[in-house]
Amino acid sequence: MKAIMYHYIRPENPELPYAHYLHIENFIKQIEYFGNKYGFVGRKEFEDSIISCEPAKGVILTFDDGFKGHYQYVFKELKKYNLWGIFFLSTAPFMNKKLLDVHRIHILIGKYSGRDIVGAMQGIIDKSMLSHEHIKEFNVDTYARQDNDTNINYVKRLLNYLIDYKHREDVINQLMLLFYPDESKIVSDFYMTKSEINEMYHSGMVIGSHTVNHPIMSKLSIEDQEREIVSSFDTLESIIGENKFKTFCYPYGGFHTFTAETEELLEKNACFCSFNVDPRDISHEDLIGRRQALPRYDCNEFPYGRNKRMNFRED
Repeated sequence: MKAIMYHYIRPENPELPYAHYLHIENFIKQIEYFGNKYGFVGRKEFEDSIISCEPAKGVILTFDDGFKGHYQYVFKELKKYNLWGIFFLSTAPFMNKKLLDVHRIHILIGKYSGRDIVGAMQGIIDKSMLSHEHIKEFNVDTYARQDNDTNINYVKRLLNYLIDYKHREDVINQLMLLFYPDESKIVSDFYMTKSEINEMYHSGMVIGSHTVNHPIMSKLSIEDQEREIVSSFDTLESIIGENKFKTFCYPYGGFHTFTAETEELLEKNACFCSFNVDPRDISHEDLIGRRQALPRYDCNEFPYGRNKRMNFRED
């Protein structure tokens, strides 16, 4: 049983010339490839496999972050092919009407070159802000499988992993004012709306938690981790109603982004299963012993799944 992870899926956007995304045409080609080569696991078949601990044969499609394109483009194609998917949402945008910091970073490096952003950061960030610089996994394991240039990796690693969260939002605010002062114009069209999520749920899609604020869980206290989990599930149930199939995926992913305590909290809060980023098939052993850290492949590890950019240069 293979779980596949997707993020941005859309047509070209000339306003974000450096952005990484999977073109909707290649998404269609990829699901046809999966259907022909592996087949797809039905929703009930998947639920039964978690309960029985016997992995079904085929592919499960998962989509992170609740982007508008998941409703505009993906949902339409899934219905056309009579497929279902799991859509993992962070819930803060429903409460504060703001972009998540992780997506503000994507917009910055999607509109401007990595070199430009690195130059600006040098005047804003000092070493005293980097509370997690000493963690080897944050410096080595992050973005190892992504096709980024060195400056983009530096920006993402520093702003997502190394900086202390008490400084992060202020730093990103300053960068947005420099490079993207009209941020408010894009918020309403960036994420799915509550009515769109509700429509997808009642059409057979699974709506899962991706926390409230999309933090690296291993950087948080146990109390903050639990708030991220419980509040996100509560907000989702306020949108779709009672959810008997609670599922979760870790922001960023990888074993360095969560802890054994995170998995225990998910079990405590009756989470059916959770997904990590670990490129291999889901096994019998995973379902028996670690269903709160099931492996997932990135879509770019299969034909037609490579992200594209309108422009690329090594900055």
